[in-house]
Amino acid sequence: MVALALDIGATKFAAGLVDSNGLVQGVRRIAVPRSGVWEACRELLTTVAGDSDITAVGIGSAGPVDVTVGSAGPLNIPEWAHGFALVEAVREVFPGADIRFAIDGVCLALAEQKWGAAQGVSNALALTVSSGIGGGIIVDGRVVMGRTGNAGHIGHIVVPGNEEPCACGGFGCVEAVASGHSSVRWARRQGWEGSTGIELSEAAQAGNPIALAAFERAGTALGTAISSATALLDTDLVVIGGGFAQSGEPLWKPLRETVAAHARLEFLRELQVVPSELTDQATLAGAGLLALR
Repeated sequence: MVALALDIGATKFAAGLVDSNGLVQGVRRIAVPRSGVWEACRELLTTVAGDSDITAVGIGSAGPVDVTVGSAGPLNIPEWAHGFALVEAVREVFPGADIRFAIDGVCLALAEQKWGAAQGVSNALALTVSSGIGGGIIVDGRVVMGRTGNAGHIGHIVVPGNEEPCACGGFGCVEAVASGHSSVRWARRQGWEGSTGIELSEAAQAGNPIALAAFERAGTALGTAISSATALLDTDLVVIGGGFAQSGEPLWKPLRETVAAHARLEFLRELQVVPSELTDQATLAGAGLLALR
C-alpha cells in the first residue's frame, strides 16, 4: 500500500507516493505561487497521483495549523493567512481516501523516529532549519501534536536580546533571527550582495566576514532556543534537518558552543545535538507514515 504525501513548505510544495518502508517515489516540487495557491497545489497532487488508486493521503504543513478543523495558515502564504480548509479541499479531490493532517514538524519527528537518528530514543526534539524553522516533539516514545496540532513549533521561541520583527507579528522569534531567509536578509543589510541561503553558506565557507557573522548569529540563536526547549522537555536528543542546517561548521560551531554554555543542568549533561540522517524528503516520508500507520 502507498500513500499520497503532501509537504506544504515555506517556499515550495512537494508531493510524492510513500510506501510503508519510507520509500518516496514520483516526487514533484513547485514554488509556492503568489496567487492561485490551492489550484497549483491541486494540480500537483493530481499529477503525482496519476492513475493510482489513492486510499490514503498524508499532509504536513508549515504552521500555524489547526488540525481540529483541518486548516493550514502558513505565515508565508497570504491567501491562506486566516486558515485555509486544506483537508476539506483535498477530500474533494480524493473523496474515498483517508486523510491525515499534521504540522510539518510532527511529520519530521515521525520520520526521524521511524527511520532516522531518533530511532529507539524515547524523548527527542526534531528541528527543520530551512527557509523557516519548525519542529516536532517526541515524549515517552510518542510524537506529540498538542491542542491544535502546533506542539513543537520551536520557530517562535523568543531569543533574548533580539528585536528582529517576525512574520507572526511578534519580535525576537528564533525563526526571525536564524532561518535561511532571515539570515540572508540580515547579511544583505550588512552589505553582502548575495541572495540565497546556499550562496550565504558558500560565502561563509570561503571566509566572507559578513556571511560568517550571519551564521554566528543564527547558530547562537538556535543554540539558545534549543537549550530552553530541551530544559523544558527533558529530552535526550535533538535532530536537526533542513537545507540551511547543511551549512556546516559556520552554523554548527556556534550552535554547539551555545548549547554547551546554556544546557548545564545535570539531566541535560548527556544531551546530543546531531544532524538528520534523512534526505530533504523526510517531511514527505513522515506525512506518508502519518497516513499509513
